Amino acid sequence: MRNQSIAWPEGKRFAFTIFDDPDSQTLEASREVYAFLKDCGLRTTKAVWPIRGNGRPSDHGATCDDPEMAPWLKTLQADGFEIAYHNATSHTSNRSETIRGLERFAELFGDYPRAMANHYYCDEGLYWGNERLTGVNRAFYNVLTRGRNRNRFLGHLPDHPYFWGDLCRERIKYVRNFVFADINTLKACPFMPYHDPRRPYVNYWYAASEGAKASTFNECIREEAQDRLEAEQGACIMYTHFGHGYLENGRLNPRFRYLIERLSAKNGWFVPVTTLLDFLARRKAEAAITNQQRTSLERRWLLHKIFFGTA
Repeated sequence: MRNQSIAWPEGKRFAFTIFDDPDSQTLEASREVYAFLKDCGLRTTKAVWPIRGNGRPSDHGATCDDPEMAPWLKTLQADGFEIAYHNATSHTSNRSETIRGLERFAELFGDYPRAMANHYYCDEGLYWGNERLTGVNRAFYNVLTRGRNRNRFLGHLPDHPYFWGDLCRERIKYVRNFVFADINTLKACPFMPYHDPRRPYVNYWYAASEGAKASTFNECIREEAQDRLEAEQGACIMYTHFGHGYLENGRLNPRFRYLIERLSAKNGWFVPVTTLLDFLARRKAEAAITNQQRTSLERRWLLHKIFFGTA
């Protein structure tokens, strides 16, 4: 895709941020990673599970019901980091539990979340699994995944107990969708943030760059990629889980530390995801994508999924 030429705020050369899902993340790991990001001058986005829920957790990552987690998150928010949403908890939630999660989020952080990402193990996911795709791309995805995500995610179906699409549309502005290998997320998805008329319960979708764990994150922001992002005057939204390989024997992954320090020394605009997306949204005359644009995004994401197998 052709890159967009953008005059970034404050004379910055590029934009860079991170959306961190809470999977497998302990308070210890959170403190180490975010203290480091703060020291480097980055302000990014941390998603949370507002409640523990009543079911069996799909993941051992901390929730806001853990005694020390919510107070620390409030401190993080006061330091300029964004707190976002990763479904109500790590397991599937019905509508009443989702409402409880959203209300708990607002109680803790002063308002409903502005940005979110679906958690893979929550069947109330919005337009997730094969519902992310249309036509022949959906059929190919079902073959690729052996049909395991066919009609699995149900949060967009009004008659289903898991339905919460209306709540998302009322309370949340941005939802993550496709992930690409390119560090320049805006080059991979120049339409973002975009509205998809075929998925009306989401106000705006955004894309991300591949970094699900420390090794893939480090590969995506390697030295030459950083330099290219700067040269292209692009924008990167890294998708990751800081609970996956970033803390080794109580110490930060040294390659991650070096690469972030190198990146932070550049003239970048290091702001949370919603701040970046709001800036991009103000530049757009048209928010809705066309059928051709949607098909292109879907096909390129499917190609990415063949190699990476992640969301």
